[in-house]
Amino acid sequence: MAADPLCLSLRLPDCRRGRHEFLSRLGRPTITRPVQTRVNERIRIREVRLIDEEGQQVGVIPTRDALEMARQRGLDLVEVAPNAMPPVCRLMDYGKFRYEQSRKERESRKNQHVVELKEVRIRPKIDDHDLETKGRQAAKFLDGGDKVKLTVLFRGREMAHPDIGRGLLDQLAEQLRPHGNVEQPPRMEGRAMTMHFGPLKPKQSQQEKEGAHTRDEAEA
Repeated sequence: MAADPLCLSLRLPDCRRGRHEFLSRLGRPTITRPVQTRVNERIRIREVRLIDEEGQQVGVIPTRDALEMARQRGLDLVEVAPNAMPPVCRLMDYGKFRYEQSRKERESRKNQHVVELKEVRIRPKIDDHDLETKGRQAAKFLDGGDKVKLTVLFRGREMAHPDIGRGLLDQLAEQLRPHGNVEQPPRMEGRAMTMHFGPLKPKQSQQEKEGAHTRDEAEA
């Protein structure tokens, strides 16, 4: 079988890798697939460098011997460094490993401080009671650590009186002074006038909220 001239010109032992790099240099898009961890029988290389479940180096051995060792110990053979020569594999309980990884990811998400932008909408003809209710709603969002966008929606002839909307936003700004700061003063956006507020206190993560709840219960 004749050698592939592309492989010969690039002088690469791996033809597929050569094509990938060659196409990249030409500026043509290449398809990449996510790397999946190979476990047990999916590891089809002839030999591997093995690390046992205690982290000790076993050495380079045939893959079939590594698989047999994993079966005897009730463990899995997991490829941890596929690009090494030969690939590095480790004996472990793969199901337990995946569970621990997912648990760590959940804990990491709990520690994230995700600030959302909440919108509170009002109309120019809103009465004082409803305006106060909208203000309390916005204050609750700010106290929770989220940002707030106040929006006055205009219809028809109401567009001729933007001063009414500005007056309403000024009233809300005064009501929200103990809860947040103005990040963007009132401005028109099409048929709406908007105003942005930021919280005075940073948002707590879920873990911090749970900790504070536990302390409150202990003090009670």
